[in-house]
Amino acid sequence: MNDVIALCQALIQEPSVTPEDKACQPMMANRLTPLGFGIETMVFHDTTNMWARKGTQSPVFCFAGHTDVVPTGPADKWQHPPFAAQIHDGYIWGRGAADMKGSLAAMVVATEQFVTDYPDHKGSIAFLITSDEEGPFINGTTKVIDTLEARNEKIDYCVVGEPSSTELVGDVVKYGRRGSLTGDLIVKGKQGHVAYPHLADNPIHNVAAAIDELSKTKWDDGNSAFPASTFQVSNFNAGTGAGNVIPGECHICFNFRFCTEQTFESLQQQVYKILDSYELDYTIDWTFNGLPFLTESGTLVDATVAAIKQVTGRDTELSTAGGTSDGRFIAPTGAQVIELGPINATIHQINERVKADDLVQLADMYYHILVNTLGNE
Repeated sequence: MNDVIALCQALIQEPSVTPEDKACQPMMANRLTPLGFGIETMVFHDTTNMWARKGTQSPVFCFAGHTDVVPTGPADKWQHPPFAAQIHDGYIWGRGAADMKGSLAAMVVATEQFVTDYPDHKGSIAFLITSDEEGPFINGTTKVIDTLEARNEKIDYCVVGEPSSTELVGDVVKYGRRGSLTGDLIVKGKQGHVAYPHLADNPIHNVAAAIDELSKTKWDDGNSAFPASTFQVSNFNAGTGAGNVIPGECHICFNFRFCTEQTFESLQQQVYKILDSYELDYTIDWTFNGLPFLTESGTLVDATVAAIKQVTGRDTELSTAGGTSDGRFIAPTGAQVIELGPINATIHQINERVKADDLVQLADMYYHILVNTLGNE
């Protein structure tokens, strides 16, 4: 299992800033092909995706993840060069170490061990890997899923390697995620001189009460799996930069993180109702980032909880907290989806790093999840 450390280092050393893959997917393919995987490269515009599958039978167990990483920020601020993948103090340092090249390495090594130990395993094993998760997520996993759905190729169980852990590897498993809906609101007024407000129409003044009401609205109470839905303004822009000009337009960007008590349509209708009550002249462009999903207790959740217990002796926490992941594109097909990965304390930060020993444990967890789902009795 120590091979996972070397593979993680090799993947980090590929500077695959989104949407670049560099040589990450070919590196993984070179490890999977000798195991009997068929490799299918799917390129959509600027994004490279890999669908690898071993077997033709159901159930289909899929590891999903991404090879792209966020930019490093100032490289001279890093304790070790961000793409050197140096090991220091027991950690592998580098951009993508935790998010999520460490998980990718653990997936490959776990699969190698599983296929060796269970050459006649039931079902199929697959990898869905994209280079567009950290970017606009337009040409990545969602396009691969569209392709698979068009040919009726279904995933039954999916483990996404996002860094789910908080204090100890495996202490938290994501078994669902909130939905995300973004609105870009433009409120129109009339530009004018601040000394003659009767000749102008200030859109900031007009929208202020509506934004206050939106921010104070209780959208729902959540439920046993999810916290209540939330509304947040992320950007508010208006004005010409001059102190004596009433602006003609006000631009506001807001986002909902919502639970299964809501839909895209229910949130939109409530927003329209509030805005219309203030008789605003406005337009909204909506971005549908993903619906909420929840994988109830069943084969995959049970197999994952048991695997973590087998490796660490600890019970894990099932959580739906945090942002979105590519699991939101996979779950609507009917797949059972969970997220399990390393500690997320340094993701997207300068000096991102992951404990080398944690990756060995993570690979062992992935191995036992495969055994618990596809291993022959």
